[in-house]
Amino acid sequence: MCGIIGYVGPRECRPLLLAGLERLEYRGYDSAGLALLDADGLAYVRAVGPLTNLKQAVETRGSSATTGVGHTRWATHGGVTEANAHPLTGCDDAKLSIVLNGIVENYRELTASLVAEGHTFSSETDAETVSHLIERHYDGDLLDAACRAFNEMEGHFTFVLIHADHPGLLVAARHQTPLVVGVGEGENFLASNAAAFLSETRRVYFPDDGDLVAITADSIEFRRADGMPVAHEQVELDWDLEGAEKGGFETFMLKEIYEQPEAVAETIGDRVRHGQLYLEGLGMTDDELKHLSRMVILSAGTSYHAGVAARYAIEEWARVPVEHDIASEWLYRNPVLDTSTLVIGISQSGETRDTIEAMKLARSMGAHTVAITNMMGSQITREVDSVLYTRAGMEVSVCASKTFTAQLSLLFLVALKLAQVRETLPLKEFEFILDELYDLPRKLETFLSGDHPIEEIARRHYDKPFFLYLGRNIGLPVALEGALKMKEISYIPTEAYSAGEMKHGPIALLDENTPVVVVATRMDGVYDKIVSNIQEVRARGAHVIAIASDGNEDIQHHADDVIYVPQAPAYLSAVLAVVPLQLLAYRIARIRGLNVDQPRNLAKTVTVE
Repeated sequence: MCGIIGYVGPRECRPLLLAGLERLEYRGYDSAGLALLDADGLAYVRAVGPLTNLKQAVETRGSSATTGVGHTRWATHGGVTEANAHPLTGCDDAKLSIVLNGIVENYRELTASLVAEGHTFSSETDAETVSHLIERHYDGDLLDAACRAFNEMEGHFTFVLIHADHPGLLVAARHQTPLVVGVGEGENFLASNAAAFLSETRRVYFPDDGDLVAITADSIEFRRADGMPVAHEQVELDWDLEGAEKGGFETFMLKEIYEQPEAVAETIGDRVRHGQLYLEGLGMTDDELKHLSRMVILSAGTSYHAGVAARYAIEEWARVPVEHDIASEWLYRNPVLDTSTLVIGISQSGETRDTIEAMKLARSMGAHTVAITNMMGSQITREVDSVLYTRAGMEVSVCASKTFTAQLSLLFLVALKLAQVRETLPLKEFEFILDELYDLPRKLETFLSGDHPIEEIARRHYDKPFFLYLGRNIGLPVALEGALKMKEISYIPTEAYSAGEMKHGPIALLDENTPVVVVATRMDGVYDKIVSNIQEVRARGAHVIAIASDGNEDIQHHADDVIYVPQAPAYLSAVLAVVPLQLLAYRIARIRGLNVDQPRNLAKTVTVE
């Protein structure tokens, strides 16, 4: 989720790069840096923390460089240190430098082979591995070396290269993460988002996955990874700067909904490689994991719903009893813990006061504590024994979307890690679920690029006075999250219940003006129960909107409207099923003319009890 900007042309590049990084800082704010190609070689300026720290460092250095690259980092490999800040060099003479966005999943294997050849490393990053890899192949042709290195890399990434022996040249590659080329008058740009250079030009090229590009001040050359030339159509953007920061979407929330495939892919990242699961951030030995007596998951709001969903998977796959609770309630009820209890606290911001205080209490009582957060350096990371980071990037909209699916994907990895160590899943089933989890980003992309009746459904029901959401098993936390989205941004009174509880009270609310949203994706053992609940709803005249798995034609006989999501194993389907609920709430709120990015009375981070 890092931000990249590059420039070649006649102007001094330093102010252009810093201005571009300002517009990309939402993509990463752990550290930032520049590599500037002066007459006497590459000059590096890097700083830990927000971009203001880099600006202060740059002020102490003069430069007239007209070629350079900049980077603002969201750390995935290696801690937040200046040594790990980009740009990075892999050359002993520091002639080659690289900035990278994304994850190189086979960097460990590549690093081992490079070390065996005598390469030495000075950082903990996968980006440095790429710079050494390019150095291995470099014989004077920088674009050819990039092509050769690209063909050895696995994962999802964009990188940009600068070399002291090639003044006025930048080389970049794209594979499943963003890259855009900006076309100026006698100058050209590279960036991970057009917002970085939109004040300078609106003429752009969008490379495809598997493309490499070499730019000078007056030329742009595209190649495929096999070295063959390729052409692209130049596009003129009609975005303003705010629109560019939104990636062309009408709101930040919609942009972030569509970023979910990338957010989930980044979160899974190198934690799944070649059918193997790596989860060092748990901070516990295999023996400690084997002897866990129970788990407690504490959180609030959307993060609470992720914890509820995780309970089903952990108990089913790992056979560990799980207690999930709202942090603000658990904190004040004299909880019972011991040293064989694992306590996980989930907070998108890492600053949620109730969750932080609950984790401090759990740690003081001897439990092993793990935080799941999206923010490096946040308060919760200093109050726990270990941390697992989601890698969703900055979420600007107050209403959480991509952070929920990233949290849930990471919690499923935790469940599988426990199952692996405790040997509670047959190997074939473990491998199948892991493969399916790794495939979730593709399925999210498939849904988001498909054609669904959400707009039509929203227009029929945007003025209804009340919505009821129902789910069973893993569908219940999805229903809870869908109902929360509807409340937060449309201001329509909404309730979510276990479908089995409907007849114990909520059924009294139903009439012909009540839309009832039912999560009816694949759920082993409870699908027939859900169908019975739907029939009870329709008998009271309510309108049923079902979320179902592709291929389920039976549901059409029971629901008034069906929104299909790709098939996935029962628990993993939660990551897919929540997306149409986000979009339904979004479209209803927009039809009602509401500000979805800044709902009334709400804040992104709750730092008070």
